[in-house]
Amino acid sequence: MMLSTSAAWFEASLASSRAAGNVRDYSQAFHAADSALMLCARSVVTAALAQPAAEMPLASGEPTQWKNAAAFEAGALSPVAQWPGSLRPPQCMVEPWRLSSRRDARAYLLTARGFGKTKESQVWLQMELVLADERAEHHWRRVVTRPF
Repeated sequence: MMLSTSAAWFEASLASSRAAGNVRDYSQAFHAADSALMLCARSVVTAALAQPAAEMPLASGEPTQWKNAAAFEAGALSPVAQWPGSLRPPQCMVEPWRLSSRRDARAYLLTARGFGKTKESQVWLQMELVLADERAEHHWRRVVTRPF
């Protein structure tokens, strides 16, 4: 009886340790993605306000290049060289598009990916950034699944 109780406690402590590690990995990846998203937004706003609005193509919907894993890898940039404790540095992809409902505004879809200690621990975040009348509007949303 003592042996089975000890084994059960040992299994419970292992499960608890794994759960704590998973939470730490998720938190690490989330903060990396969030920071990458903020740095990308800051650089897009700075660049967009410094130059006059270029004619961007009208799109029937929001950009979807971020959903293609190969396109994301090719078009993403790393706003920081390394994120402490992460497998890879966080990445961000900027996709411009013109809103059909607000033709005077410039819109950007920013997609960021942060990593934990493993490749499987990834967090994807998105922000819709709208620039109009020298103002920046940030519309947040979380990406639930990573692209394929």
